[in-house]
Amino acid sequence: MRARPTLKPFAAATLLLLAGGAVAQIDGTRGVAPVDSGGAYEVSGVAVDVAAKTADAARLGGWRLAQRRAWVQLSNRLGGGGGLISDGALDSIVSGIVVENEQIGPQRYIAKLGVLFDRTRAASILGISTYATRSPPMLVIPVIWSAGVGTVFEQRNPWQEAWARFRTGNSTIDYVRPSGTGPDSLLLNTGQIGRPGRGWWRTIIDQYGATDVLIPVVRLYRQWPGGPVIGVFQARYGPDNRLIGGFTLRVGSADGVAQLLDTGVKRLDDLYQQALRSGALRPDVSLLPLRTEPDPATIAAAEDSVGALIDGTTPAGPGIAVVVQFDTPNAGTVSATEAALRGLPGVRSATTTSLALGGVSLLRIVYDGDPAALKAAIEGRGYQVFGEGQTLRIRRAPQLLPPDLPTDDATTR
Repeated sequence: MRARPTLKPFAAATLLLLAGGAVAQIDGTRGVAPVDSGGAYEVSGVAVDVAAKTADAARLGGWRLAQRRAWVQLSNRLGGGGGLISDGALDSIVSGIVVENEQIGPQRYIAKLGVLFDRTRAASILGISTYATRSPPMLVIPVIWSAGVGTVFEQRNPWQEAWARFRTGNSTIDYVRPSGTGPDSLLLNTGQIGRPGRGWWRTIIDQYGATDVLIPVVRLYRQWPGGPVIGVFQARYGPDNRLIGGFTLRVGSADGVAQLLDTGVKRLDDLYQQALRSGALRPDVSLLPLRTEPDPATIAAAEDSVGALIDGTTPAGPGIAVVVQFDTPNAGTVSATEAALRGLPGVRSATTTSLALGGVSLLRIVYDGDPAALKAAIEGRGYQVFGEGQTLRIRRAPQLLPPDLPTDDATTR
């Protein structure tokens, strides 16, 4: 889950020309920022039932038990054999607990929890590689139809919130999820997905750093107020709004709509991943940012690169996206880091996608080659590099000796 890049200046000017007096429509927050774009391993739906002397002790015991059970599931999933490790080791690799549902009593704790494991540390214990080939970046436009009205980012809605909650670290699809702020409601709406023209699509997709568009659609049918709700889900993609597949889910009351949509997001992700593996989800080469019509050689090269992704090999053509976390105590650090990484051999671009002055910012690198080679190249520029694969954390290597240390050239008496 990657952060959305800042719109380019010319696009903002274009919006002012198109929107005219409707600039007030883009004020305020109309969506939700993705809660997690990292690559943590997630194990969800872990049920616990623990009794203890106090409510706090029962809850702590429930979380401990959830960590153990989740680790066994993760180990079996990744081929580690399902062996247990110590609670101290679990504490060091668990990056978060997600409370899906819980009931707290004076001496009892019943809950269904999700556990997030740090990818790099968990992989080192299991002895597996953290690198995984992913699809080209895909822009997500979640459309919800309810009461006959289609909504994307025009106003805050539960379907966009469900996509913001979804953790994309375990998916082979590289989702670009807009937050719904700024001009998103003008650029991405139900009218746009019905326009097959490639010119404006190229402009929009380029602003969000994507290569194609995914359109997950849900239609909600309410049987009566507060009663059962039926959701009809469709996985669509591309400017032509092509259908990949669909399914129907149902909950008994309106209180279960959030759970219905969360389940729908996971199943749609499965459909998109399956389409990628089968070759049905191929990026549209007509969306490439070309000034002229693509020639046959360009089309063949693009199709070969996508085929390499499907076959599980690393493509040499379009490059891979690597997210780099780096400290930004001031604005000068941002430009200096970007310049240092752009100068590395094989780096096509290095752009800051999430800026946090005084904290940790995110930078997106498009690199031709193996991520391990990129890591070595960054270390050669004097950085300490942590992590593996397509998510790295860099810091300036500290000087081991004071810069004004005098030379030791005196003879010993």
